[in-house]
Amino acid sequence: MILNKAILILGPTGSGKTPLGALIEKKGLAGRRCFHFDFGENLRAIGKSNQPDKHFLDEEIAFINKVLDSNALLEDKDFPLACKILDWFIERHHIKTDDLIILNGLPRHIGQAKGMDSILEIEKVILLNCTSEAVRARIRKNAGGDRSGRADDSAAEVENKINLFSWRTPELLRHYRSAGKEIITIEVRENDTAEDMLKALNNHP
Repeated sequence: MILNKAILILGPTGSGKTPLGALIEKKGLAGRRCFHFDFGENLRAIGKSNQPDKHFLDEEIAFINKVLDSNALLEDKDFPLACKILDWFIERHHIKTDDLIILNGLPRHIGQAKGMDSILEIEKVILLNCTSEAVRARIRKNAGGDRSGRADDSAAEVENKINLFSWRTPELLRHYRSAGKEIITIEVRENDTAEDMLKALNNHP
């Protein structure tokens, strides 16, 4: 079975994953067509029933809205739904096996990563290393230009997301390191743009 290829972007909330993923989709990477799969954006679109093909059941939409309202992660038992969302994305965009999917927001923890190993080949991981102080400043300034209209950027919710990322990401990184995947760390400061991050990525040896 030939798997779709992907690059995973990891980073705390506000670090610039979405702007970077969108820029990679626009410009491509190493001459390959790229498609930015922003899991949160897809969840929000489905939650609003913004899916004219009616691909998702009413109970799935209700569950997704519950997840969005509580800022929770999809756990292992919910992974079939995450796969369905990814399959929907691949189908809608007519993604071919030699294209590159830029994963943003999935997988978020080790259970999801193990599940995805059977459906996607992760070629490398991009880690956006951003301190908690820089995260708060980036969100306050909307440094990435992607925070307008976000209802999940209260101080308490941001702190919860930072803590969740710190708790669940190390095991995820160990999983990919043990699998021999390249992990590229990009230092993100409070005023860095997606263009700055892409430049750092392209300059990586």
